[in-house]
Amino acid sequence: MGPLRIAFLASELTPFAKIGGLADVAESLPRTLGKLGHDVRVFVPLYGVIDREAHGLEPLTIDSSEFSLYQGVIPRSDVPVFFVDCPRLFDRGAIYTNDDDEPLRFLFFCRAAIEACQYLGFEMDVFHVNDWQTALVPLLLKTTYAWDKLLENAKTLLTIHNLAYQGVFAGDVYDALEIEDPGYFDADDRRAGVINFLKTGLLHADQLSTVSPTYAREIQTPEQGYGLEGLLRERSSSLTGILNGVDYDAWNPSKDRFIPFRYSEKSLFRKKKNKSALADQLDLAPAADKPLLGMVTRMSAQKGIDLLERVLPEVLSREPVLLVVLGTGEARYESFFASLQLRFPERVCFHRGFNNELAHWIEAAADMFLMPSRYEPCGLNQMYSLKYGAVPIVRKTGGLADSVQLFDPATREGTGIVFSHYTPDGMRWALDMALGLYGDTEAWRAIVANGMAADFSWDLQAERYVAIYRQLLIH
Repeated sequence: MGPLRIAFLASELTPFAKIGGLADVAESLPRTLGKLGHDVRVFVPLYGVIDREAHGLEPLTIDSSEFSLYQGVIPRSDVPVFFVDCPRLFDRGAIYTNDDDEPLRFLFFCRAAIEACQYLGFEMDVFHVNDWQTALVPLLLKTTYAWDKLLENAKTLLTIHNLAYQGVFAGDVYDALEIEDPGYFDADDRRAGVINFLKTGLLHADQLSTVSPTYAREIQTPEQGYGLEGLLRERSSSLTGILNGVDYDAWNPSKDRFIPFRYSEKSLFRKKKNKSALADQLDLAPAADKPLLGMVTRMSAQKGIDLLERVLPEVLSREPVLLVVLGTGEARYESFFASLQLRFPERVCFHRGFNNELAHWIEAAADMFLMPSRYEPCGLNQMYSLKYGAVPIVRKTGGLADSVQLFDPATREGTGIVFSHYTPDGMRWALDMALGLYGDTEAWRAIVANGMAADFSWDLQAERYVAIYRQLLIH
């Protein structure tokens, strides 16, 4: 079969507008699909935070009074990106807002991306949409735009990146949709006077995917289904879990432009230089003879920080470890790490906010990387950590379970420290096991080497998406 024509819609896109991992996927997956020879066109809103001059965006001429288009490319590729420009909706100081018109912003984006294909004459095989912000596209193609021969054969794939965020809004959005047949919507939601964007997408997309095989199973349970587990079980034959990949051009210690000392598995002494340099940069105690724990995270309940609140003060009191944390989010968790820094000023550094260079440097310097998540659809930092020789300490959930295997000191197999029970005792066991292994030079060399040899490149994962696209076109 020949190349596929894919419209890829996302609310975030690295390096233009990023909040979380979706932005990285929206950059890396289309780039890889393009490298495989497919015709991919990416659509994203032109937010006010995007510097169109810095990114070399060029205006396109279309016959629309509602919006205009700008065009750019995904870096290191020829994959075009089409930016939907509507200042009254997107020219704000943030990507997401709490404004009353938030649902209308993304309903508009869904419509505009479809209409952009119409104006530009793009006959797409597949519309690949992501999360609630683009989840109305399958419904709109079935209804509002069903008249258009250009679009009639297009199939839809909806990828769930985090089921906890569903886009639930007041029912006046139904009026804005202008779809008169109530049969297209969930009856319970209509009675309750709400609309759930993601649920609507789950009802109408031809195929569903999520970002790891384990998460695909977890979201069909009451514990992680967030009220949609019944619908997901009904559609289980259409649901596939595909682990996100890693862009090893951007995340590779042998060519990382953000770290002072590049290294590979054969030159780990340079990793130790990164650790000493980072400790010196952050005014921490000399790090050469101490294990360094790293963490780069969004500060939320999802990330397991309540476990660290219970365990880290104790571990820091009895073990000579260093801790470097980068992140921002809920005030409670920011305050916890700030208080740790005050209590252990020579061994703890908390950097509030996000800094891409520091994120890379932490991976390159850390001996161990903390990801004790309550749930984690996929996660990327654990895969970055493996490549950088920073042993991940993770809970067995979602993509963490699929990408990190518990190290067995007897067989020397495994890539990290994995604990199952979401309890302080589980967290404490994992940290103690990691610190014990760190003291065993041969075992530590083995676990680091195993992790650095693991391959989570996008090439294999992109082929799995291609298989879904092709299967859709057969039926």
